[in-house]
Amino acid sequence: MKKDYMDECSPLLREYFGYIEVVKGRSAGTVDEYFVDLRTFLRYFQQQKGLVPPTLPFDEIPINTVDVELLKQITLLDVYEYMNYVKNERGNSNATRARKVTSLRTFFHYLTDVTHRLSENPVQNLDTPKKKKSLPKYLTVEQSIDLLRSVSGEFAERDYCMLTILLNCGLRRAEVAGLNLSDIGSDRTLRVRGKGSKERMLYLNDACFDAIQQYLKVRPVDGVKDKDALFLSRLKSRISVQGVHYVVKGYLQHVEGAENYSTHKLRHTAATLMYQQGGTDIRVLKDILGHENLGTTEIYTHLSSEQLKEATENNPLANLHVTPKKEEKTE
Repeated sequence: MKKDYMDECSPLLREYFGYIEVVKGRSAGTVDEYFVDLRTFLRYFQQQKGLVPPTLPFDEIPINTVDVELLKQITLLDVYEYMNYVKNERGNSNATRARKVTSLRTFFHYLTDVTHRLSENPVQNLDTPKKKKSLPKYLTVEQSIDLLRSVSGEFAERDYCMLTILLNCGLRRAEVAGLNLSDIGSDRTLRVRGKGSKERMLYLNDACFDAIQQYLKVRPVDGVKDKDALFLSRLKSRISVQGVHYVVKGYLQHVEGAENYSTHKLRHTAATLMYQQGGTDIRVLKDILGHENLGTTEIYTHLSSEQLKEATENNPLANLHVTPKKEEKTE
């Protein structure tokens, strides 16, 4: 978790965030999301209960005095009013509100079931907003080739290597940014640190291995700030997660039909191509992608089913209705 965030927290909140990061093993990104969600709720609650001056801007409401006595005042009705607020006033989607529910549930579970500071859990019966299920978008084989062919410029070898790994291994952008030179094995394996600091081992195909070798020939050595980082920024420090995003978005602008795609679409692309055209077993794909549950990976089987349905619906005879003639029976 970011240290400047910790400075905003009361002792109780610092203890909680330390617990979910160290004991529960949540990634720094997840802890940051929980912090933002909880801070928004606690600011809203204090404002609604008149615990802060009415003229104090919402973003300046402190949470460094939040203690058990304040938390005891929170009811399920307060939480439902908050969910209504983030939907109507802040424009949060169902998915965002579902994440906020998870953040609150985790927090109050800690207070009631882990530390027993609260005797009742106010969010125990809180409903989760239903997420709209949509199939992931991905690049076709042709679009993927166009993306790789669009690479050029001062950092061409680095960018090509990065895109090749994304398209072949299905890594998250944070996983790409976190790759080290020491993660590349002599047996052509790649160690990846995923969500919750969980590690998985992937095998590099020829495209990935060759792209890495070409990049390493030009990767800076002198003046490098993080000598073990695989991908470096212009300033010779480890490339940031946002830096990976900017690199990928820049090249996607040159691919017709993919101009508005995000970096994450390359992960969907890798998964879809491996499953549908590569015939990869769904359980193997789960391990490659680093999914905790098989249900998360099964969206790619649904994608395949949807395409089969679309194929039959696009048949030129799909909307043809003919009433067969019956011959009259003769005596």
